[in-house]
Amino acid sequence: MICRKDVSEDRAAQSDSRAEMAQRLRDLREARGLTIQTVADRAGIAISTVSKIERNLMVPTYDRFVRLARALEVELADLFGEGGRKFEPGGLVIARHGDTVAMETEGNRFDVLFPGVAHITMTPMICTLTPLAQMDGVSPAGHPGEEFLLVLEGQALVRLDGVEDVILGAGDSLYFDSVRPHFYAGLGDTAARVLIVGANLEHHRLSAVRAGAQDRDGGQGGGQDEGTRG
Repeated sequence: MICRKDVSEDRAAQSDSRAEMAQRLRDLREARGLTIQTVADRAGIAISTVSKIERNLMVPTYDRFVRLARALEVELADLFGEGGRKFEPGGLVIARHGDTVAMETEGNRFDVLFPGVAHITMTPMICTLTPLAQMDGVSPAGHPGEEFLLVLEGQALVRLDGVEDVILGAGDSLYFDSVRPHFYAGLGDTAARVLIVGANLEHHRLSAVRAGAQDRDGGQGGGQDEGTRG
């Protein structure tokens, strides 16, 4: 829980983080010679929405982060920070308390863990969920992958397209295909805290395919050099 003394500092940090992400998104797009229209078409997001995100007039939801990363053919880590380390086979990464990137969308606060680590399959987040009564006009949205949720404090409502609302208490958990449109909210008068882990399996598969292709190209190149020397 954030005490009142820290609220202004915390909000200032979030504002700086959002501005940096907006600029990073524009830099990544321009470095690839892509127009806003092209990114919007690839991501399946309205061009006006992409423009607002780049100008820091709108904070993208997690599903839009995933779509934008796919449209730009980058890792989610590339949207959160520059010069992040790559997670290698057999690797180990430790996150200390506070080593997160905070963002707030539709009233919910997301503290993203390991934001600068690339080539990871999962995106873990500690989320503070706004009570449902305060979330007017929020619609479920889906994205490729799988998702896990564990309630740490309070009660959480998970709204999934096509099924009845799922109510979870502290210690309860849920695992589902995140292509199914969904959103989370707290229940009661106080916010709920949850751990959410999203697995972007499609993006991980594409990264593995690209890495394999690079290895094959490197191997072929090495063979040709040997032949030339012979």
